[in-house]
This record gives sequence, C-alpha cells and structure tokens, in this order.
Amino acid sequence: MRKIKYKSPDELKLHTDKNRQETAAFLKKLKKKKPKTLDDVVHTLHYEAFDSFSCLDCANCCKTIGPRLTDKDIERLARHLKMKPSAFHEQYVQVDEDNDFVFKEHPCPFLMPDNYCMVYESRPRACREYPHTDRKRFVQILNLSHKNCETCPVVYEVFDELKNGNQNLL
Repeated sequence: MRKIKYKSPDELKLHTDKNRQETAAFLKKLKKKKPKTLDDVVHTLHYEAFDSFSCLDCANCCKTIGPRLTDKDIERLARHLKMKPSAFHEQYVQVDEDNDFVFKEHPCPFLMPDNYCMVYESRPRACREYPHTDRKRFVQILNLSHKNCETCPVVYEVFDELKNGNQNLL
C-alpha cells in the first residue's frame, strides 16, 4: 500500500463522491460474493496503512463525527473525570435523531489542540474501534465503511486498494 497522506474531510468527501457509483457497484459485488479472504485482505491493508499513518496527524473523526455512546461509555468517562454519570450526561451528552446518546458538540469535547484525546484510556467503544478496518466480518459493514471514506484517509485508501489492487476478491 502506498504511503497515506492526510486529506481533509472536504477533500475526502469530494473524492468519495467522485467515485461513489463505481465503489457502490464494487461493494454490491463483494456483498454478493462474500469472499472468504476479505477479512484477511482488509486487515493486511489496515496494518500496512497504520504503519505509515498516525491518527494524531489527522483526528478528522474527532473533529467531524461523534461516537454513539453506551451507558457503559458514559459511566467510564464520568469515572475518569471524577463526575457522577448524571452530571456527565447533563454536561456532555444529548440524544440524536436516532435516539442514540452522542456528544453535544463537535469537535469532540475531549480533543486537545495537538489531536491527543484527553480521555484516551477511557474513550468510548466506538472511538476504540474506529475506523473498523480491523474488525471481523468486514462484509457486514461495507456501507458504513464506504461512508467512513468521507472522514478517514485510511478507510479511503483501503477502499481504493480493494477496488484497484490485485487481491482477487471478485
């Protein structure tokens, strides 16, 4: 995989939109075929990508999209900040249009100017797992990952490699 360079969310959205139909057709074929090697291929690309790319140089996800928060996330974050969960909820959390708990503000209230996370050890599960390119059964989250191409340079490049590489998936 080529070295990944930072792209802003605006650049990523532009590139993703330009290739949307082609990518959607590719994903449709992947979903139909469900290649047994897809996870191995994506995981290899994930690790290659993060060998040369640091989330600290980017933080697009922290700046533009918010994690869905679970009750356990809220309890863990409140404990980390030495707050009661109800106080944490009141100060930082709102319910979105899907009835999910999310942070009230963007960028993330715990993102520091140097892109470090103030609550990294206690960060929400969704943050721990993002960008999901190392998860099992990747075929189940192809649509979500395609959407994440608009935010994460790594996901964008993984998809580009999947479409244009020689992985013999289709």
